[in-house]
Amino acid sequence: MTDTLRRVTRALLSVSDKTGLVEFARALAGHGVALVSTGGTAKAIAAVGLKVTDVSELTGFPEMMDGRVKTLHPKVHGGLLAIRDNAEHAEAMQAHGIAPIDLLVVNLYPFEATVDRAASFAECIENIDIGGPAMIRAAAKNHDDVAVVVEPQDYQAILDELAANQGSTTLALRRRLAAKAYARTAAYDAAISNWFADELKTEAPDFRAFGGRLIQALRYGENPHQTAAFYRTPDKRPGVATARQLQGKELSYNNINDTDAAYECIAEFDPERTAACVIVKHANPCGVAEGPDLVSAYRKAFACDTQSPFGGIIAVNRTLDAEAARAITEIMTEVIIAPDATEEAMAVIAKRRNLRLLLAGSLPDPRAPGLTAKTVAGGLLVQSRDNAVVDDIALKTVTARAPTEAELRDLKFAFRVAKHVKSNTIVYAKDLATVGIGAGQMSRVDSARIAARKAQDAATEAKLAQPLTVGSVVASDAYFPFADGLLACIEAGASAVIQPGGSIRDNEVIKAADDAGIAMVFTGVRHFRH
Repeated sequence: MTDTLRRVTRALLSVSDKTGLVEFARALAGHGVALVSTGGTAKAIAAVGLKVTDVSELTGFPEMMDGRVKTLHPKVHGGLLAIRDNAEHAEAMQAHGIAPIDLLVVNLYPFEATVDRAASFAECIENIDIGGPAMIRAAAKNHDDVAVVVEPQDYQAILDELAANQGSTTLALRRRLAAKAYARTAAYDAAISNWFADELKTEAPDFRAFGGRLIQALRYGENPHQTAAFYRTPDKRPGVATARQLQGKELSYNNINDTDAAYECIAEFDPERTAACVIVKHANPCGVAEGPDLVSAYRKAFACDTQSPFGGIIAVNRTLDAEAARAITEIMTEVIIAPDATEEAMAVIAKRRNLRLLLAGSLPDPRAPGLTAKTVAGGLLVQSRDNAVVDDIALKTVTARAPTEAELRDLKFAFRVAKHVKSNTIVYAKDLATVGIGAGQMSRVDSARIAARKAQDAATEAKLAQPLTVGSVVASDAYFPFADGLLACIEAGASAVIQPGGSIRDNEVIKAADDAGIAMVFTGVRHFRH
């Protein structure tokens, strides 16, 4: 190219999202740009008195087949793909009456929104855009000459350049918009392919793609030397990606990761049944409790470990009230996430300017299906979400003594929590509150001992005669491969255990439980988390 500036003489506009369309079209016309458009877009432009050529006049073919065919024509794609400085291309354009299109403005049929509202299979298919992605890709490929816009947020950037460059765009802008255009069509196709896989119940499609829309560029990643960004996927699961941030500093990478862990955990506790609070630090719960109200649940959760919550994340399962807000703000907290908050609670939080308050609107469904993904060197691990819920599991008593009603209640509580703690996991619980959590150890015995030691430290600080692990119950995320892990729990004072079972040494473990007179139930469901 001899010149990076390209004058815009003709624009083709075809949009489903008509936000700012009329104003943009009027501004383009003010720069002497000829407008070409389709269907409803053309009607919207013409309705305000602007001159616009319908694409059917350009192609000589009417829009047909319920709008499926309207822009798939050489006079459209030739105008987008022709290299302006190529003599052969120029000759072909002249021979076939093809005029250049210097600006393409297209946003796609709302496929993702159609899927979100649970539309029929046929309606979802009809909302798969064909002509739009074809034009976008053509214009983006020829970005040396053509500018492409895929969302209204970029209208102003085009207008600023036209004003600054006598009706022309720069190569720098065209390249940036081209990159964005390909990312948009990739995310669009990913949404379609994942929907198809879900509809066909294909667990391992030959190709798997994920796409998202930028929520924010982050200051840094897990560590300051790492770059990071946060993206929203088509999945509308309530949580940190969909929540409103009412106040506080911008969320960091670690804030987002920890807040997601906290909110997924709190979702295990039905707000119709009980108030509950989860405190998370480094993606692990350090205190979880149920209570008659949020402040009671918070106090019980905090008592499990009074050191780790400093700088932590708090999640609650009901509308945050002022009393709970006052209790939470007694120490330094990074993030609070809740379905909602009262005006009085918001006023309490507002006194802590840096404290982030997120309102998610509702809780995610712990039983809902979905996918999770993790990168590995040269690959992508994709699995279904762990949506097993202890209330749906038939528990099997395997010891001579069955758990009491109170123990069974605490066992289910502890297993809910263990699902959200990094493996190997041991959770001691008593009276619907965690009293010791052992997370992320290579040895299950070490997890049991660490959790017991944390409980001992909490008892010393609270000046209790003995740690709360005495008379507690224990949950293990996976089976005890040997009796030693169970024996460590018994030594800490546990009276009942819940675990998946399935070890070749289950009989040995059951005998150890019977010898100690404790109750044990098997779930048959493992909750590894790495």
